[in-house]
Amino acid sequence: MATDVTVLLHRWKSGDKEALDGITALLYPELRRLASGFLSRERKGHTLQATALVNEAYMKLAGLGKLDWKDRAHFVGIAAHIMRQVLVQHARTKNALKRGGDLRPVTLDEFSGGVSNDSAVLAALDDALTALAAIDERKSQIVEMKYFGGMNAEETAEACGVSVSTVGRQLRLAEAWVYRHMQGESPAEEK
Repeated sequence: MATDVTVLLHRWKSGDKEALDGITALLYPELRRLASGFLSRERKGHTLQATALVNEAYMKLAGLGKLDWKDRAHFVGIAAHIMRQVLVQHARTKNALKRGGDLRPVTLDEFSGGVSNDSAVLAALDDALTALAAIDERKSQIVEMKYFGGMNAEETAEACGVSVSTVGRQLRLAEAWVYRHMQGESPAEEK
């Protein structure tokens, strides 16, 4: 299947619009599982459902055809990132009227079981991950895959193309960096 997806990704990059439909058909169960993982950590009564989240991601992915797609793991990683963006935007929109009114210091401990259902905390984590991505994109992706995508170390290692021990090491460094950032400290800009 990975070869089929890679071939379709190259066809899509070359301008074959129907290739995205083929990719989606092959990966839909995985994308749906990923979306369900994201939403399982959201508040009760969340207005988005897994199908809607996959559809939102599909619409955004459709505009990325010319990206230099590498393989299935790269596509799924980008899809996970887009799903995170959709959820964060949803939370920011919901929080727009009370912006600043309910902000409070947060810690990464609040995310140990997954992403918080507090939209202010979700926005703060997104800001921290965006800042981390500016200096080390892989560490940001690893945090995103664990806390937003619910991926374990093996799945994250496969998606990032690194070893499980590298994922563990980079996750610890990234968590410390994000923690300092969310506490208002200026974390070192070292990789």
